[in-house]
Amino acid sequence: MSFEIGLLCRDCGKRFPTQPMAGCDECFAPLEVAYDLDAIGHAVTPLALQQRPRTMWRYRELLPVPAAAGGFERPVGGTPLLAAPRLARELGVRELYLKNDAVNFPTLSFKDRVVAVALSKAREFGFRTVACSSTGNLANALAAAAAAEGLEAYIFTPADLEEAKISATRIYGARLIKFHGNYDQVNRLCSELAERYPWGIVNVNLRPYYAEGSKTVGYEIAEQLGWRLPGAVVCPMAGGSLIGKIAKAFGELRQLGWLAGGDGPVRMYGAQASGCAPISLAVKQGQDEITPQRPQTVARSLAIGNPADGFHAVRVIRDSGGWAEDVTDAEIVAAMRQLAETEGVFGETAAGVTLAVAHKLLRQGRIAPDAPLVLVITGNGLKTLDAVQAWPQPIPVLAPKLHHLEAYLQAPLPPASAPSAIPA
Repeated sequence: MSFEIGLLCRDCGKRFPTQPMAGCDECFAPLEVAYDLDAIGHAVTPLALQQRPRTMWRYRELLPVPAAAGGFERPVGGTPLLAAPRLARELGVRELYLKNDAVNFPTLSFKDRVVAVALSKAREFGFRTVACSSTGNLANALAAAAAAEGLEAYIFTPADLEEAKISATRIYGARLIKFHGNYDQVNRLCSELAERYPWGIVNVNLRPYYAEGSKTVGYEIAEQLGWRLPGAVVCPMAGGSLIGKIAKAFGELRQLGWLAGGDGPVRMYGAQASGCAPISLAVKQGQDEITPQRPQTVARSLAIGNPADGFHAVRVIRDSGGWAEDVTDAEIVAAMRQLAETEGVFGETAAGVTLAVAHKLLRQGRIAPDAPLVLVITGNGLKTLDAVQAWPQPIPVLAPKLHHLEAYLQAPLPPASAPSAIPA
């Protein structure tokens, strides 16, 4: 059985039966999945979860999928929550953790979670062809999962996508098509396709279910902290769904009574690149409406100028007492290097956005340095190598003789380039 009870409009509260549908036909607001939390509370406990594999499917009752044990063999999720003491010292915080989806299975980003749930619904609805518009990570995740499920996949991307993400999509046999223009233009095309073709488009007509996969990031953070909530979370924002779903996960855990303590309010902080910061701008200007932007940033995975869940993200941030900020491309690259140099985690450009924004918020006094802080790392740096390929000093090339090496080691070091320097 499933504990899903249909779809619910976030704004007007209208209910709909389970179906491939993304927006309310009354007020046009996004829909989300509703659950019978009372029944879930009687069916499963945190103790029962300990007997299950450490994947996202351990929370299956809280997802829009059948609650039976079978059908969840692919080990998506269950990524580590890493204590980051060296980075904590540099940031000046007492307790810092990295939720590291840079090592998620199978394509090294949190998008593997959302695709796993979306394709479960695609099977339920009888779709044999799936598709998406993507800035890269979703393209990789959908191509891989569709290959494993035996589904035909179409991937639509902006033409300037990183080559690493293009290759990591094509290898799975998906049909990839590039378009002139930005993500928002490609996504509008997908909305038209959803009306004309019998396809499951994961971020259009399957979006309410797809987005629920992001909740598992929040469940895992709480469980990995011993069923406690952190004081603050810094999360990158593209379409704005992830930050809202993490907050939703925390709220569901409170309602279920699963938290052992530390269940006070969690301040949610949103992170964007200055070259595409419509949600951050709305928060900082005290606006409710999102003003679309034309993206121009090295953080292409966050380059969504007209975010579908932007309004909801603004509301989640404000209601939590959090804030949003944005950072330059130079700050993003410096933060990527700092994350790698201090904690050995190579995150993509979105990770640089998250860390650089955390720096900025701490300097502003918006994050309390004595509360447990979690930075959400959503993708792997191997996907965005082009962002970190420029180095001020060349790599030395020496003859393979000891005296050459010793001469090099004894020579004065060149001036430090401070690759990890983030403005103090």
